[in-house]
Amino acid sequence: MSLKRWMQSLAVCFLAVVMLGAADGGARFNRLGHNMMCACSCGQILLECNHVSCPSSGPMITELHAQLAGGGDDKSIMSWFAAKYGATILAAPLRGGFDDVAWIMPYAVFILAILGTGILIYFWKRRSLLNAPPASATGSFDEDKEAMRERIRRETEY
Repeated sequence: MSLKRWMQSLAVCFLAVVMLGAADGGARFNRLGHNMMCACSCGQILLECNHVSCPSSGPMITELHAQLAGGGDDKSIMSWFAAKYGATILAAPLRGGFDDVAWIMPYAVFILAILGTGILIYFWKRRSLLNAPPASATGSFDEDKEAMRERIRRETEY
């Protein structure tokens, strides 16, 4: 490749990196807006609330724009909304502190359930092997079957 092609490729890569950073405001707005629930009790994501004349989504979106213009980081903006509207406004719990329990517990319960089931099966299998009748070395299978039939007849008689 010629030097001219290398320079053009380098310029394209540089412009791509610069342009990706230029759209950060809209992407950040979408990311934060999709991490919050609408306060009108509809159970929908803030930016996807489709109620006609929803009393909550318009003001909340305006507040989100104002918070983004204020220059706060994502966690502080989410904390501000949680303080104003309550923790139920968050579509997912924030990372850090006690909220980490909400992220860890489903995986921990799943792993413990698998381990508990494995241990239970192990002990059931072990117990059934210990309680199994010893195999008769001299008797044939037919004799054991006949003895079992006779025992069933005796136990089921009135």
